[in-house]
Amino acid sequence: MLTNNQLKFSRLDSGKFFRTLNKRVNTYFKENEIQRTGNWKLHLKTVIMFSIYLTPYFLLLTLDLPTWGQVLMTIIMGVGMAGIGMNVMHDANHGAYSSKKWINKVLGSSIYILAGNVYNWQVQHNVLHHTYTNIHGHDEDLEAGRVLRFSKHSKWHKLHKFQHYYSIFLYGLLTFNWALTTDFFQTKKYLKRKLSFGKFPKPSAQWGTLILTKIIYFSIWLVIPILFFDIAWYKILVGFFIMHYVAGVILSVVFQLAHVIEGADMPLPEPSGTMKNTWAIHQLFTTVNFSTKNRIMNWFTGGLNHQVEHHIFPNISHVHYTKISKIVRETALEFNLPYNEYKTTRKAIIAHFKHLKQMGQEPILSA
Repeated sequence: MLTNNQLKFSRLDSGKFFRTLNKRVNTYFKENEIQRTGNWKLHLKTVIMFSIYLTPYFLLLTLDLPTWGQVLMTIIMGVGMAGIGMNVMHDANHGAYSSKKWINKVLGSSIYILAGNVYNWQVQHNVLHHTYTNIHGHDEDLEAGRVLRFSKHSKWHKLHKFQHYYSIFLYGLLTFNWALTTDFFQTKKYLKRKLSFGKFPKPSAQWGTLILTKIIYFSIWLVIPILFFDIAWYKILVGFFIMHYVAGVILSVVFQLAHVIEGADMPLPEPSGTMKNTWAIHQLFTTVNFSTKNRIMNWFTGGLNHQVEHHIFPNISHVHYTKISKIVRETALEFNLPYNEYKTTRKAIIAHFKHLKQMGQEPILSA
């Protein structure tokens, strides 16, 4: 297996696709006299998402709600949890929320109240996923252990025949795994490989931050409610699980519709370690948009349904994706390059599970 340092993207782009596209996008922002970062729309959305996430928490602790009301509150919290992750944390950790670094750092740290870790997320997402999108052995978003098979390059197991049935139940465990195990394994692995997004942290500082934030997280959501409020402990545990499960399903499905779906390539490098395309063109082949005309999806998913635009311009806030998507589409078509898109969320979901079914079939061995 090639290391990240050994894998290189082609430098051959005779048509100068990315140079042309980048110039056109820069011209759009300059002519309209707007910044590439977030604006009042994102600031308002931030308040709304945090309210959806935290208001039910305080209502649960202070009001004597019936059981159905308590369940409803935890579901709403899960929606808010996913909303903060997609709209606030995501932009901030890409440096796209604000032109001020300290604001990005503060709001990027919102991942700590979502059970995650800034260092781990930035390495897995910003470095590994955005650089090596859909490349087996390099993009960890394609890795799901033995349970799920997302790529034809992954090892096949018999249980994969049924993954298009059981996968949705596992998707809900995404953030729950963040909270309990994933962050610890990733920290150990990334520090050993000396990976970082920006300055490499002191291992002791990263471990200290990870452990301290986990203690604070579980204290807020479990210890304090159990010890200081008159709510049955088992209800708190069930509610905690429901919140995470709802957030996990939303986040997993939205992420999968961009890359683990029919229409998204999963190429391997040449024996020399060089990819066929330049980095920007590689993003067009490996990334898919969905439901970009739906205002609700555009608003709630934080532009993650505009993954083509996001992958080529990750440092631009998602509030601008709808506007620049026309530029990206027209430029891609002009250079005879793909612009993959599903018109509706329903069609994208169907295509995702068709892909899972295909990947679940036993590979035919070539003679």
